[in-house]
Amino acid sequence: MSLFGDGLEAAVQKAFTRPAPKTAPAQMRYLVRKMKGTKAVAQLLRISQRTVERYVKNQIRKPRPELAARLEREVKKRWQPQIRAKARQRAATTGGIVIDTRARLGYSAPIGSTDDARIRHLTIALPPQHAARLFDAQEAGAGDQQLQQIAADALREVYFQDGGRRAGSLEEVRFTDIEHLEFDL
Repeated sequence: MSLFGDGLEAAVQKAFTRPAPKTAPAQMRYLVRKMKGTKAVAQLLRISQRTVERYVKNQIRKPRPELAARLEREVKKRWQPQIRAKARQRAATTGGIVIDTRARLGYSAPIGSTDDARIRHLTIALPPQHAARLFDAQEAGAGDQQLQQIAADALREVYFQDGGRRAGSLEEVRFTDIEHLEFDL
């Protein structure tokens, strides 16, 4: 499970204008329509083509828990692509992104300094350029480590350096021990 990737996806999914299909047969029919055939859906979900056909015809209604999770994830990944693209575009150009996290944040500082690494709960609005970097990296297939580093750089600039008004020599912010992470557009 990708903490940062899933968090960005969840933020984009909040922009959906209609709910995604809820039942397994409806989800399966949506995927078959989207992927233009039962064979592609069967390969995607790692089940037989016959099983996909039975879901489409409403002969099977309740998938196993692991299949239900895969099915829901794949449907949400493809649901309302234009709305998803507009939400990302808006965040990357005008709106920015809000990060709400409880994690160990800080940088190398003398012991007793207020900026020594400690658990902090922050809710920070990041400017559009940082949202753009996060979404671009996610689309390029960046892993959680890279996304975490981009978020740490953004927090360094916005929170610790306050847009260049303080801590000018600060080079690296540590962003570890993440207890909670949520994004909002």
